[in-house]
Amino acid sequence: MTAVREPSGSAVAGLPARRERALLPVLVLVGLLISLVGSVGAPLVPTIARAYDLAEGTAQWSLTITLMCGAVSTPLLTRLGDGPHRRRVLLGGLLAAVLGSVLAAIPGSFPLLLVGRGLQGAANGLLPIAMSIVRDHLPAERARRAVAVLSVTAAAGVGLGYPVTGLIAKYLDFHAGYAVVAGFGLVAVALAAAVVPSDLGRPRRRIDPRGAVLLVLGFGAVMLALSEGVQWGWASPRILGLFVAGVVLLAGWVWQESRSAHPVVDLRIMGDRTVLAGNLTAVLAGVGMYLLLSLVVRFVQTPVSTGYGLGETVLVAGFVLIPFSVFSVISSRVAARLENWLGFRPVIPIGCAVFVAAMLEFRFAHGSLWEICLVMGAAGLGVGCVFAAMPRLILRSVPATQSSSALGVNQVMRFIGFSVGSALSATVLEGYSTGDGGLPRVGGYDTAAVIGAGVWLTAGIVAYLVPGSTRAEPAFDQPPAPRTTDSLPATDSLPATDSLPATDPLVPAEPRASAE
Repeated sequence: MTAVREPSGSAVAGLPARRERALLPVLVLVGLLISLVGSVGAPLVPTIARAYDLAEGTAQWSLTITLMCGAVSTPLLTRLGDGPHRRRVLLGGLLAAVLGSVLAAIPGSFPLLLVGRGLQGAANGLLPIAMSIVRDHLPAERARRAVAVLSVTAAAGVGLGYPVTGLIAKYLDFHAGYAVVAGFGLVAVALAAAVVPSDLGRPRRRIDPRGAVLLVLGFGAVMLALSEGVQWGWASPRILGLFVAGVVLLAGWVWQESRSAHPVVDLRIMGDRTVLAGNLTAVLAGVGMYLLLSLVVRFVQTPVSTGYGLGETVLVAGFVLIPFSVFSVISSRVAARLENWLGFRPVIPIGCAVFVAAMLEFRFAHGSLWEICLVMGAAGLGVGCVFAAMPRLILRSVPATQSSSALGVNQVMRFIGFSVGSALSATVLEGYSTGDGGLPRVGGYDTAAVIGAGVWLTAGIVAYLVPGSTRAEPAFDQPPAPRTTDSLPATDSLPATDSLPATDPLVPAEPRASAE
């Protein structure tokens, strides 16, 4: 039975109108929680090092372990999120993040903090699940806007979370930052439990255990190498060994997935040119975004005595990112207007071009705080366009029954890009340093900015050329998932396989002949 929609847009057989209106704000709250989990990482590393009398390289694990756990858990969580227990997976991930925040907030030992930060990483896999929920439960036009808003929320939250974390680090014990996240998470859990519908009518999803183990170990090795490369040395045996082990394990995972009846990730869908373009763009955009963020935060705090730094505090460096957040939200709305005017295909390349301009602006104009704010505003405009359109690029070619897992892979590609961008920034600046512990010359920032511009230019080219001919209609125009009301019981007679008949309303229909 397919839900019929009234002219008002509320689903007669789906969500009540009040819950439908509340769904997006609640899921945006989930997105902000994910941003907070990441934001209480990097700015607090020096504080954690002093509190536990550790080297900063060791304290960096409070950030590394969250990124690693997020990267390896996201494909598994999103795979489960494609089944009938999507709501439970969402609530379970939120509860894990809350528990992790509580453990991190306890003034105990550094290992306890690491356990808490690892559990917080589970929240990183929830954004793709949130996107798949709005895709299935909101009318087509609202679903388009909702997916764009959710995608941008994670990026915008970084710019808002850093100054908040800076305030906490300056005026409170750093454990208070994790307590704030725990309280925020409890609010998100309560609201999600009240608003997010169950999906008991969705087909069950099995997970190939061997494929899951290979994926977790392979991604874990790669993420660890990317996170610790600067600290351990890129040519060190440990880093090279991790990269080799990661590549071998992921190759074994691909072989296992191609033979499995229930793969963790359907590689046939991942090989689609449009999906491939979205994932390649995600990696490149992640590299370019975190490259600039890392450069700006460090540049603003560089002493004036170097002849180029602004000599500001970590708190001011955090506030410099606010224009990035504000303009990324504004740009997500501009992206919709660009699409109506020019069509879907040019939106991501336009966003990439704007970020190229921001990178070049940083290269040639960074002598004052207002110029840095102008750079971050332009960067926010670019990121807003790219991240608003990127999930839709994926969803245009993915059946609704696999939307969570497909978006989960895209999220992992972003994580990899974030790690590469952060490491690339540190590596380039280290190459321009004057010695052990010395500050880099200004040429390091100039070189990194040019590299970032090249990365974003490549991302725009990939997003425009790799998809080939685009689909005429996005998959959002499909009817909502059947039997998704909270009142319908689960049934064991539903198919346990990953395949559905071509007439199932969850599978995107063939594109109509009209041009986009």
